Amino acid sequence: MASVAIPPLRIATRSSALAVWQAEHLAAALLAARPASRIELVPITTQGDRDRSNALSQMGGVGVFTREVQEALLDGRADVAVHSLKDLPTDPVAGLQLGAVLPRAPRCDVLLLPQGRPCQSLDDLLREARVGTGSLRRQAQLRSRRPDLRLRDIRGNLDTRLRKLDDGEFDAIILAEAGLRRLGLADRISLLLEPPLMYPAVGQGAIGVECRDTDEASRSWLAEVDDAATHCEALAERACLAELRAGCHAPVGVWSRLEPAGPPTPTTVLHFEAAVWSLDGRERIGVTLADRADDPEAVGREASRLLRGAGAGRLVEGQSVTGDENA
Repeated sequence: MASVAIPPLRIATRSSALAVWQAEHLAAALLAARPASRIELVPITTQGDRDRSNALSQMGGVGVFTREVQEALLDGRADVAVHSLKDLPTDPVAGLQLGAVLPRAPRCDVLLLPQGRPCQSLDDLLREARVGTGSLRRQAQLRSRRPDLRLRDIRGNLDTRLRKLDDGEFDAIILAEAGLRRLGLADRISLLLEPPLMYPAVGQGAIGVECRDTDEASRSWLAEVDDAATHCEALAERACLAELRAGCHAPVGVWSRLEPAGPPTPTTVLHFEAAVWSLDGRERIGVTLADRADDPEAVGREASRLLRGAGAGRLVEGQSVTGDENA
């Protein structure tokens, strides 16, 4: 009797180089867990990929890099969907759940100068230097340190942005460290922007994987590649952002870490910092707390409560509830 072929697991992903890298990274992890399996990628073109002219904050603010990928999951074209976690809106989508979070890459932002020239500090930038970043979070933190800088939106994949920088359209650009390292472009980093100089976005450096909440087979497989420590941090960060009702466009930065490092236990402490800036960078409201890691969402909600109690709500009013930062 002929054996019945087991259908492949289909991974929905954006078709950009970084997104495909992330999907292939997920596929490798899944195959390592179950070597006899088959996996296929399902490339998707999103609104954010099609529209390269408008600023992200002007494109509706609701999943411009994730919506179409999630639709492929919901309509059965794919079994799981892979995202840069910082791009995934915090509002839940009916029928979907976050099935896994892969081990986190370096989560900071970085400054890039033309041709990868080194830089010792932001003070090395010339007065009124042209800096490319479409992120309101990055812009607000830059303005708080260097209000003279001329901040301009920049779109496109990593190669496009690097070309614009090297061709003289910008004096510097800011990107996420993780994406550069994943694509072998770490030599382009001129300056690491760590807290307190710049706080990263919620979920930055992490890869999130969604599945249908009724798909027990996919849920079980994803559980085998889930990184408990990164998932714990992600739940706290996303709960804080969701409770603030501030989307990924809003000037909100976070920094979370487990002590001791590794998978959370009932005795593990989650150290959590979060801050909100005014768009002009002149005002900052921050909070630092530490609590048990076995309920990370409670830690994130408490951070949000403290931020709102200090007046952070008015700093995020008018910002989209969900959005995307991209690179």
